[in-house]
Amino acid sequence: MERFFFEAPGIARKSEAIDYIGEFRKFGSEINGTGGLHRYLDNYEGWLEKLKEDYSRKPSAEKVPARTFFLIRADDNRLIGMSNIRLALNEKLRHYGGHIGYSIRPTERGKGYNKINLYLALKVCAQHGIESVFMDADLNNPASWRTMEALGGKRIREYYDDINAHCMVVDYCIDVGKALEEHSGLESVILCQTIK
Repeated sequence: MERFFFEAPGIARKSEAIDYIGEFRKFGSEINGTGGLHRYLDNYEGWLEKLKEDYSRKPSAEKVPARTFFLIRADDNRLIGMSNIRLALNEKLRHYGGHIGYSIRPTERGKGYNKINLYLALKVCAQHGIESVFMDADLNNPASWRTMEALGGKRIREYYDDINAHCMVVDYCIDVGKALEEHSGLESVILCQTIK
């Protein structure tokens, strides 16, 4: 059985992280849930500093506190996904973006890994007292919104966004406690039970 864990980004995975973004570019895939890593490929250390600032940030109209994690497959110690978890929402994020952005590298998609990615992100939300998570996805990205639905996400809105995405968008709400309880079977594939 494959096992997985969340890992806070560090210098040891610099080349893997850069390769992760490179794979998205190679496949022409949209980059989500990376805490802006794609803007720091020439300054990975600066990105790590940014993540520290993100975590200690006070919520404002422009920015909110956030955590970013690598999803690691323990069997081969491979970086296969990322999640960016906003620990508070400002007005902008309440409308578009929500609490969690996530991604799975293109060559690892279709294996159910994003469900584990989201489950671990919901555990982080629970640790920070977030009881209800707001998320969204492009309507033409069913892999993303089906992941939300797989963890109990309820569709609350479908609309055309002409400001951010310029496409049809679907909004979801997830009851964090209920999702974690109903999908606790995923604990069997999680290597580390406590996320620091």
